[in-house]
Amino acid sequence: MSMNNFGSGAAPANGGATPVGSGAMPTAQPTAAGQARSLEDIHIDELLYIVVEKGASDLHLCPFVEPVIRVDGQLLRLNFEKATPQHTQRLMYDILTDEQIQRFETTFELDFSYSLHKVARFRVNVYKDKGAVAAAFRLIPARVPTIRELNLPPVLEELTRRPRGLILVTGPTGSGKSTTLAAMINQINSERSVHIITIEDPIEYLHTHKFSIINQRELGQDTKSFAAALRSALREDPDVILVGEMRDLETIQLAITAAETGHLVFATLHTNNAAESIDRIVDVFPPGQQEQIRIQLANNLQAIISQQLLPRAGQPGRVPAVEVMIATPAIRNLIRENKTHQIHTMIQTSGQLGMQTMDQALRDLYIKGWVTYEEAMSRAINPDELRKMIAPTGMPGGQPAPTRGR
Repeated sequence: MSMNNFGSGAAPANGGATPVGSGAMPTAQPTAAGQARSLEDIHIDELLYIVVEKGASDLHLCPFVEPVIRVDGQLLRLNFEKATPQHTQRLMYDILTDEQIQRFETTFELDFSYSLHKVARFRVNVYKDKGAVAAAFRLIPARVPTIRELNLPPVLEELTRRPRGLILVTGPTGSGKSTTLAAMINQINSERSVHIITIEDPIEYLHTHKFSIINQRELGQDTKSFAAALRSALREDPDVILVGEMRDLETIQLAITAAETGHLVFATLHTNNAAESIDRIVDVFPPGQQEQIRIQLANNLQAIISQQLLPRAGQPGRVPAVEVMIATPAIRNLIRENKTHQIHTMIQTSGQLGMQTMDQALRDLYIKGWVTYEEAMSRAINPDELRKMIAPTGMPGGQPAPTRGR
């Protein structure tokens, strides 16, 4: 399988004004050659079918602009007339419940998931833009991908077999964190008989009960907060807990406590590497508690997986570049002694244990021909270091790597 679970790739982005037809799936065709279609008489599902048909990852619905999709990281305007505030409100309110409308009109923001019947699911964020309703839809594939299908490092499979501890998946928004976590939960579900509880905002991938029992709880629908759900989860006989995001001190403390009391805990942070992730957690706490938190992290952290997505060279789709830090005794000591600045070097020299820095991951992707030299360099943590790593391979900087077939 290709790596398109992280992005897209079903169809090339060749203009985008006219949606690609797809047999039984309804499509929104232009009213005449080159003429943009009005939004007056359509349902949001028609736009979402276009997202699926064109292999896009996102749909943006905003006032005063045409509907926009993202294909392989690039934005593309669809062949519709510009949306008015009345269009965007009608399109969104048609799929919201009365309770959701009330919540949105109170807070001006709303997260939820939406299903396109038997085709796909979407993570949706509704928000206000210049006083009007706007929305962003993120496509969630119907089937949960595996770690291998996503071309994630094989060591992630081994990490899912850990009996307890804290595993963090980090990266910027849109870097595939939710997909990686879903694949890791799917790995556990396919191998072990355990009780898994996920706390998500919103629920993205739908898991089925395989060897494990999986309870999926959605913020706003099934629980009031991550902290409340996590506190409750500890009384629900869990073996594995997934916390969609550690947003505040209480949630972070509860997640660490859950790991400390014998549970395997997965969580996400919007950080770029292992050292930054540890520092971010510690800095949330008052100075008087930081030493204790370092000790707890040192004792309970199992791994930090930091990732970003890059467009594939020469073909549709995106590919993950992944830094992997595994908490060895030496790294635990660095955390305990507040020497996180030395973790990068420790990762760099521990490849035999399955670790790799982000720049090492980028080097490997370039050498395989999966990304271009320019793209790899633009994402490097230390471009000079990456350039030196590539030089011995005989592939000169600036020359495109050979593309790899599907």
